[in-house]
Amino acid sequence: MTTPVPAEWSPHRAMWVGWPSHSELWEDNLEPAQAEVEALVRALAGPGREQVKLLVGKPEALDDARARFAGVDGVEVVDGRFGDIWLRDTGPIFGAGSASAAAFRFNGWGGKYELEYDDTVATQIGEASGVPLTRNDFILEGGALDHDGKGTILTTRQCLLNPNRNAGWTEAKAEAALTDSLAARKVLWLGDGLLNDHTDGHVDNLARFVAPGVVACPIAWGRGDPNDDVYDAVAKALSEMTDAEGQPIQVLRLPSPGFVGDEDEKPVPASHMNFLIANGAVIVPTYGDDRAADLACQGLKTVYPDREIIPLPSIAILSGGGSFHCISQQEPA
Repeated sequence: MTTPVPAEWSPHRAMWVGWPSHSELWEDNLEPAQAEVEALVRALAGPGREQVKLLVGKPEALDDARARFAGVDGVEVVDGRFGDIWLRDTGPIFGAGSASAAAFRFNGWGGKYELEYDDTVATQIGEASGVPLTRNDFILEGGALDHDGKGTILTTRQCLLNPNRNAGWTEAKAEAALTDSLAARKVLWLGDGLLNDHTDGHVDNLARFVAPGVVACPIAWGRGDPNDDVYDAVAKALSEMTDAEGQPIQVLRLPSPGFVGDEDEKPVPASHMNFLIANGAVIVPTYGDDRAADLACQGLKTVYPDREIIPLPSIAILSGGGSFHCISQQEPA
């Protein structure tokens, strides 16, 4: 790739979204997750917004998906195969104008969840979108990176330097790989991601570019937020960084969802940072605390005054380990 990956707030010609298709993975949460993704897709496909390409990963799920979106303008149901819906990680990263896209090796987040077909998703999306892929011989998930559109890439050491991805990687080796594959000009390194995040600390749950030189990251909300120290370390690190243009990073702190636990009250990696920036809208995942979600949305409105800020529940999707950003991938216009 010769020019940097466009920022997510730049115009898109389409947005890929994964459809929950595997009852054996989602079990009792399959129908609730489908309802949450349906709400996301309908919000994305609103007037003047996205052309949604909904990738269905199993033949048995096709008829239901087609029936749900029959007559909905802006939604194309695509028959495909995947292990699970996390297209941000398994799909390609599109370059400027979607003239090309970068594809990477995928190993199930360090060997934790190796599911059939996940390593073919990039090829399928490349073929369906008509975009030629440049293949890179190293392991990388799209959710491990965030882009400012000018060549600054934000990532975490916990994920990118994890020996379960690319053995022997150092910051220098990773930076060289990102420069070659994605035209990175500067890489900003954060430390650890959220507690119990099976992705080993993907940055799209932790900190996100929201404008040139501006990064949003959480501040702990309520009592017992398990990531309080992580959030403060991230904000401090960012405040001491500059982007590829040499401009100091401004930090926009937004309330976290607070403590969110599973059925055993073990903390799960819920994050408002997994918002999705779309044409005309920003879709923000919520997890049951309306006040925290409202304050996060108000903060995002300060940087996106011309976009509708749409909070939507993502509790069932979170049971699979991620949220709206994790299940999507944009094609830049």
